[in-house]
Amino acid sequence: MRTGVNARPPSAGGDRRAAGPGIALVDPVPLYREGVAAVVRRTPGLQWLGATGHPHSAVRLHERLRPDVLLIDSVLDPQGQLATLLAGNDPALVVVSLVREPHRTAKYVRAALSAGVHGLVPRAGEIGEVLQAIVRAHAERVYVDPTLAPLAAGFTPTAEAGSRRSLSRREYEVLQLIADGLENQAVAGELYVSVETVRTHVKNILRKLRARDRTHAVSLAYQAGLLASGTNAHPAG
Repeated sequence: MRTGVNARPPSAGGDRRAAGPGIALVDPVPLYREGVAAVVRRTPGLQWLGATGHPHSAVRLHERLRPDVLLIDSVLDPQGQLATLLAGNDPALVVVSLVREPHRTAKYVRAALSAGVHGLVPRAGEIGEVLQAIVRAHAERVYVDPTLAPLAAGFTPTAEAGSRRSLSRREYEVLQLIADGLENQAVAGELYVSVETVRTHVKNILRKLRARDRTHAVSLAYQAGLLASGTNAHPAG
């Protein structure tokens, strides 16, 4: 049974796109999810696809619905790892960060842009501001709310940010199994691949997460919200 994800199946790709971009949301507050869902549903040219309350479920939601725009509460992705993972595996996806008050800093804004976030807007802003961020980020592939723009002034992606790579879907699966305590042989058995293939995936994971070892990689993934245990988020309607 799926937990933490509540969404309707998308219609056929061409028909859905013709009706406007599909919107999904990752936010821990049920009332906020319900509010955004209600507003998007009544906004011409936008389609509501679904929501989840936990970043761990966001990967499944994205794979199932393939939204055009994904809104993510900044508190659930403070280091941009989730945005990097999803946008890296779906170049067409537009990620919009809903910026919480503690994250209204130049450090966060620049890190989010480096991670592949396309739009930033205050989470506590007026609903019209959030809708504008959705529409403009989708149309222009980059949008920073005027109240946050000064924090991004002079920002240019560094060489490191430009070469930053996300985990592939298979690497993410390997990382999940490592977090469950499985050794390489057991991971290979679960995924029906060779042990050598698993070792290669592990090396890539360590490199991409800049981790010292497997334990450090799992720790970083939990801190970034990429991994979670006991997820039991309540979905929006």
